[in-house]
Amino acid sequence: MKLLLLVCLGLVAVVLALVLLLIMDRRADRAEWARLVAVQPEDPPVFTHALLAGLPEPAQRYFRYTIAPGTPLLPVAEIDMTGRFSLGTRENPAYRPMKARQILAAPEGFVWAMRTQGGMPVSGSDSGSWTRFRIFWLIPVARMGGDPDHSRSAFGRYVAEALFWTPAAALPGPAVSWEGVDDDTARVTFRRDALEQAVEVTVDFEGRPVSVVFQRWSNANPEKVHRRQPFGGHLSDFREVGGYRLPFRVEAGNMFGTDAYFPFFLAEVSAIRFPGQGGEAAQRRR
Repeated sequence: MKLLLLVCLGLVAVVLALVLLLIMDRRADRAEWARLVAVQPEDPPVFTHALLAGLPEPAQRYFRYTIAPGTPLLPVAEIDMTGRFSLGTRENPAYRPMKARQILAAPEGFVWAMRTQGGMPVSGSDSGSWTRFRIFWLIPVARMGGDPDHSRSAFGRYVAEALFWTPAAALPGPAVSWEGVDDDTARVTFRRDALEQAVEVTVDFEGRPVSVVFQRWSNANPEKVHRRQPFGGHLSDFREVGGYRLPFRVEAGNMFGTDAYFPFFLAEVSAIRFPGQGGEAAQRRR
Protein backbone atom coordinates (compact mmCIF):
# COMPACT_ATOMS: atom_id res chain seq x y z
CA MET A 1 0.00 0.00 0.00
CA LYS A 2 2.80 2.37 0.92
CA LEU A 3 4.62 1.54 -2.34
CA LEU A 4 1.48 2.26 -4.37
CA LEU A 5 1.08 5.58 -2.58
CA LEU A 6 4.68 6.53 -3.33
CA VAL A 7 4.22 5.60 -6.98
CA CYS A 8 1.07 7.72 -7.21
CA LEU A 9 2.78 10.66 -5.53
CA GLY A 10 5.71 10.29 -7.91
CA LEU A 11 3.39 10.32 -10.93
CA VAL A 12 1.60 13.40 -9.63
CA ALA A 13 4.93 15.13 -9.14
CA VAL A 14 6.01 14.30 -12.70
CA VAL A 15 2.73 15.55 -14.17
CA LEU A 16 2.93 18.77 -12.14
CA ALA A 17 6.52 19.32 -13.32
CA LEU A 18 5.47 18.80 -16.96
CA VAL A 19 2.54 21.19 -16.55
CA LEU A 20 4.84 23.81 -15.02
CA LEU A 21 7.29 23.38 -17.89
CA LEU A 22 4.45 23.79 -20.40
CA ILE A 23 3.28 26.98 -18.68
CA MET A 24 6.81 28.40 -18.73
CA ASP A 25 7.24 27.53 -22.41
CA ARG A 26 3.97 29.15 -23.41
CA ARG A 27 4.87 32.22 -21.40
CA ALA A 28 8.16 32.38 -23.34
CA ASP A 29 6.23 32.04 -26.63
CA ARG A 30 3.98 34.96 -25.68
CA ALA A 31 6.87 37.12 -24.53
CA GLU A 32 8.85 36.56 -27.73
CA TRP A 33 5.73 37.17 -29.84
CA ALA A 34 5.13 40.48 -28.05
CA ARG A 35 8.78 41.49 -28.48
CA LEU A 36 8.60 40.90 -32.22
CA VAL A 37 5.29 42.76 -32.59
CA ALA A 38 7.06 45.77 -31.03
CA VAL A 39 9.63 45.69 -33.88
CA GLN A 40 6.95 46.97 -36.26
CA PRO A 41 7.63 50.68 -36.93
CA GLU A 42 4.99 53.07 -35.64
CA ASP A 43 5.39 55.48 -38.55
CA PRO A 44 6.74 53.41 -41.45
CA PRO A 45 8.02 54.96 -44.67
CA VAL A 46 6.27 53.99 -47.88
CA PHE A 47 7.57 52.07 -50.83
CA THR A 48 8.81 53.91 -53.90
CA HIS A 49 10.71 52.59 -56.89
CA ALA A 50 13.55 54.98 -55.99
CA LEU A 51 14.46 52.51 -53.21
CA LEU A 52 15.45 50.00 -55.89
CA ALA A 53 18.22 52.08 -57.46
CA GLY A 54 21.36 50.04 -57.96
CA LEU A 55 19.75 46.65 -57.30
CA PRO A 56 20.24 43.79 -59.78
CA GLU A 57 17.38 43.58 -62.27
CA PRO A 58 15.81 40.33 -60.87
CA ALA A 59 15.70 41.96 -57.41
CA GLN A 60 14.03 45.05 -58.83
CA ARG A 61 11.51 42.83 -60.59
CA TYR A 62 10.86 40.99 -57.31
CA PHE A 63 10.12 44.17 -55.35
CA ARG A 64 8.03 45.74 -58.13
CA TYR A 65 5.85 42.62 -58.08
CA THR A 66 5.59 42.11 -54.31
CA ILE A 67 5.14 45.72 -53.09
CA ALA A 68 2.89 48.35 -54.65
CA PRO A 69 4.12 51.98 -54.66
CA GLY A 70 2.85 53.89 -51.63
CA THR A 71 2.57 50.77 -49.44
CA PRO A 72 3.78 51.23 -45.83
CA LEU A 73 6.96 49.24 -45.32
CA LEU A 74 6.01 46.74 -42.62
CA PRO A 75 8.70 44.15 -41.80
CA VAL A 76 6.60 42.19 -39.28
CA ALA A 77 3.77 39.84 -40.27
CA GLU A 78 1.55 37.28 -38.56
CA ILE A 79 0.65 34.26 -40.67
CA ASP A 80 -2.05 31.64 -40.02
CA MET A 81 -1.72 28.39 -41.91
CA THR A 82 -2.90 24.83 -42.31
CA GLY A 83 -1.38 22.06 -44.35
CA ARG A 84 0.74 18.96 -43.87
CA PHE A 85 3.94 18.46 -41.89
CA SER A 86 6.14 15.37 -42.14
CA LEU A 87 7.06 13.51 -38.98
CA GLY A 88 9.03 10.92 -40.93
CA THR A 89 11.64 10.56 -43.65
CA ARG A 90 11.76 11.00 -47.41
CA GLU A 91 11.14 7.28 -47.81
CA ASN A 92 8.31 7.26 -45.26
CA PRO A 93 7.11 10.86 -44.83
CA ALA A 94 4.21 10.16 -42.44
CA TYR A 95 2.60 13.49 -43.31
CA ARG A 96 0.18 14.79 -40.69
CA PRO A 97 -2.45 17.52 -41.05
CA MET A 98 -1.33 20.56 -39.11
CA LYS A 99 -2.49 23.98 -38.05
CA ALA A 100 -0.04 26.74 -37.18
CA ARG A 101 0.44 30.42 -36.59
CA GLN A 102 3.62 32.40 -36.98
CA ILE A 103 5.08 35.82 -36.37
CA LEU A 104 7.91 36.74 -38.72
CA ALA A 105 10.19 39.71 -38.03
CA ALA A 106 13.45 39.20 -39.94
CA PRO A 107 16.21 39.71 -39.05
CA GLU A 108 15.07 39.99 -35.41
CA GLY A 109 13.37 36.62 -35.03
CA PHE A 110 10.25 34.51 -35.42
CA VAL A 111 7.91 32.19 -33.55
CA TRP A 112 6.11 29.30 -35.26
CA ALA A 113 3.54 27.53 -33.07
CA MET A 114 2.10 24.30 -34.51
CA ARG A 115 -0.19 21.44 -33.61
CA THR A 116 -1.09 18.37 -35.62
CA GLN A 117 -4.68 17.35 -36.22
CA GLY A 118 -5.87 13.75 -35.96
CA GLY A 119 -3.97 10.81 -34.57
CA MET A 120 -1.45 11.21 -31.78
CA PRO A 121 -1.34 14.96 -31.02
CA VAL A 122 1.99 16.72 -31.56
CA SER A 123 2.36 20.38 -30.64
CA GLY A 124 5.04 22.94 -29.89
CA SER A 125 6.96 25.89 -31.25
CA ASP A 126 10.10 26.96 -33.09
CA SER A 127 11.89 30.26 -32.63
CA GLY A 128 15.31 31.78 -33.07
CA SER A 129 16.17 30.51 -29.59
CA TRP A 130 14.43 27.17 -29.19
CA THR A 131 12.69 24.15 -30.73
CA ARG A 132 10.17 22.52 -28.35
CA PHE A 133 7.66 19.85 -29.28
CA ARG A 134 5.43 17.54 -27.26
CA ILE A 135 3.10 14.62 -27.72
CA PHE A 136 -0.28 14.52 -25.98
CA TRP A 137 0.17 18.29 -25.29
CA LEU A 138 2.45 17.56 -22.33
CA ILE A 139 5.25 15.02 -22.91
CA PRO A 140 8.44 16.54 -24.41
CA VAL A 141 9.84 14.71 -27.44
CA ALA A 142 12.12 17.44 -28.82
CA ARG A 143 13.78 20.18 -26.82
CA MET A 144 16.77 22.04 -28.15
CA GLY A 145 18.21 25.49 -28.70
CA GLY A 146 20.36 28.06 -26.99
CA ASP A 147 23.49 27.07 -28.93
CA PRO A 148 25.26 28.42 -32.05
CA ASP A 149 24.12 25.55 -34.30
CA HIS A 150 20.45 26.15 -33.52
CA SER A 151 20.76 29.94 -33.84
CA ARG A 152 22.49 29.65 -37.22
CA SER A 153 19.95 27.15 -38.56
CA ALA A 154 16.96 29.17 -37.33
CA PHE A 155 18.36 32.41 -38.75
CA GLY A 156 18.56 30.84 -42.20
CA ARG A 157 14.96 29.74 -41.99
CA TYR A 158 13.38 33.00 -40.96
CA VAL A 159 15.34 35.33 -43.22
CA ALA A 160 14.48 33.06 -46.17
CA GLU A 161 10.81 33.23 -45.17
CA ALA A 162 11.06 37.03 -45.24
CA LEU A 163 11.23 36.66 -49.02
CA PHE A 164 7.91 34.77 -48.82
CA TRP A 165 5.83 36.99 -46.54
CA THR A 166 7.67 40.19 -45.50
CA PRO A 167 9.43 41.60 -48.57
CA ALA A 168 9.79 44.97 -46.82
CA ALA A 169 12.33 43.32 -44.52
CA ALA A 170 14.45 42.41 -47.56
CA LEU A 171 14.92 45.92 -48.92
CA PRO A 172 18.58 46.99 -49.02
CA GLY A 173 20.01 48.56 -45.89
CA PRO A 174 22.88 48.28 -43.40
CA ALA A 175 22.02 44.62 -42.67
CA VAL A 176 20.75 43.61 -46.14
CA SER A 177 22.63 43.58 -49.46
CA TRP A 178 21.85 42.21 -52.93
CA GLU A 179 23.82 40.86 -55.87
CA GLY A 180 22.85 39.37 -59.21
CA VAL A 181 23.18 35.66 -60.04
CA ASP A 182 21.63 35.34 -63.51
CA ASP A 183 18.84 36.86 -65.60
CA ASP A 184 16.09 35.65 -63.25
CA THR A 185 17.88 35.09 -59.92
CA ALA A 186 19.30 37.43 -57.31
CA ARG A 187 21.08 36.74 -54.03
CA VAL A 188 20.30 38.65 -50.84
CA THR A 189 22.51 38.49 -47.74
CA PHE A 190 21.05 39.20 -44.30
CA ARG A 191 23.22 40.01 -41.26
CA ARG A 192 22.43 40.21 -37.56
CA ASP A 193 25.23 40.37 -34.99
CA ALA A 194 27.49 37.38 -35.79
CA LEU A 195 24.91 35.70 -38.03
CA GLU A 196 24.98 35.95 -41.82
CA GLN A 197 22.88 34.14 -44.42
CA ALA A 198 22.72 34.40 -48.21
CA VAL A 199 19.44 33.44 -49.92
CA GLU A 200 18.69 33.18 -53.64
CA VAL A 201 15.30 34.07 -55.07
CA THR A 202 14.25 33.20 -58.61
CA VAL A 203 11.49 35.26 -60.24
CA ASP A 204 9.38 34.84 -63.37
CA PHE A 205 9.03 37.47 -66.10
CA GLU A 206 6.57 39.49 -63.97
CA GLY A 207 8.77 39.37 -60.86
CA ARG A 208 6.73 36.75 -59.03
CA PRO A 209 9.11 34.79 -56.74
CA VAL A 210 8.70 31.15 -57.76
CA SER A 211 11.45 29.58 -55.67
CA VAL A 212 13.74 30.46 -52.78
CA VAL A 213 16.86 28.44 -51.95
CA PHE A 214 19.81 28.79 -49.57
CA GLN A 215 22.58 26.77 -47.95
CA ARG A 216 21.13 26.04 -44.52
CA TRP A 217 23.19 25.05 -41.50
CA SER A 218 21.50 21.75 -40.67
CA ASN A 219 21.98 18.26 -39.29
CA ALA A 220 19.09 16.82 -41.34
CA ASN A 221 21.35 14.22 -42.93
CA PRO A 222 22.18 10.55 -42.33
CA GLU A 223 25.29 11.48 -40.32
CA LYS A 224 23.33 13.91 -38.09
CA VAL A 225 26.21 16.36 -38.45
CA HIS A 226 25.64 20.11 -38.80
CA ARG A 227 26.81 21.35 -42.19
CA ARG A 228 25.69 23.58 -45.01
CA GLN A 229 23.20 21.88 -47.32
CA PRO A 230 20.52 23.10 -49.76
CA PHE A 231 17.12 24.04 -48.38
CA GLY A 232 14.36 25.75 -50.29
CA GLY A 233 10.82 25.87 -51.51
CA HIS A 234 8.31 26.68 -54.22
CA LEU A 235 5.84 29.56 -53.83
CA SER A 236 2.42 29.89 -55.49
CA ASP A 237 -1.16 31.21 -55.14
CA PHE A 238 -0.18 34.88 -54.75
CA ARG A 239 -2.76 37.26 -53.28
CA GLU A 240 -2.91 40.94 -52.45
CA VAL A 241 -2.56 41.82 -48.77
CA GLY A 242 -2.50 45.51 -47.88
CA GLY A 243 -0.39 46.55 -50.86
CA TYR A 244 1.73 43.38 -50.92
CA ARG A 245 1.45 40.33 -53.19
CA LEU A 246 2.28 37.28 -51.10
CA PRO A 247 2.18 33.47 -51.55
CA PHE A 248 -0.65 31.55 -49.91
CA ARG A 249 0.83 28.16 -50.83
CA VAL A 250 4.36 27.09 -49.88
CA GLU A 251 6.21 23.79 -50.29
CA ALA A 252 9.64 23.58 -48.65
CA GLY A 253 12.21 21.06 -47.55
CA ASN A 254 15.75 19.77 -47.30
CA MET A 255 18.13 19.08 -50.19
CA PHE A 256 16.19 21.41 -52.49
CA GLY A 257 17.24 21.14 -56.12
CA THR A 258 18.76 17.66 -55.73
CA ASP A 259 17.48 14.11 -56.22
CA ALA A 260 17.27 13.85 -52.41
CA TYR A 261 14.80 16.75 -52.10
CA PHE A 262 12.31 16.09 -49.31
CA PRO A 263 9.41 18.61 -49.00
CA PHE A 264 8.44 18.05 -45.36
CA PHE A 265 6.51 21.34 -45.07
CA LEU A 266 3.36 21.85 -47.20
CA ALA A 267 1.49 24.97 -46.10
CA GLU A 268 -1.79 26.59 -47.14
CA VAL A 269 -1.95 30.09 -45.69
CA SER A 270 -5.36 31.09 -44.35
CA ALA A 271 -4.59 34.67 -43.24
CA ILE A 272 -1.79 37.24 -43.19
CA ARG A 273 -1.84 40.27 -40.91
CA PHE A 274 0.54 43.15 -40.21
CA PRO A 275 0.36 43.91 -36.47
CA GLY A 276 0.65 47.40 -35.05
CA GLN A 277 0.58 50.17 -37.62
CA GLY A 278 -1.15 48.80 -40.67
CA GLY A 279 -2.44 45.83 -38.67
CA GLU A 280 -5.84 46.25 -40.25
CA ALA A 281 -4.32 45.15 -43.57
CA ALA A 282 -5.19 41.47 -43.75
CA GLN A 283 -6.23 38.89 -46.29
CA ARG A 284 -8.01 35.64 -45.53
CA ARG A 285 -8.37 32.65 -47.78
CA ARG A 286 -11.83 32.39 -49.26
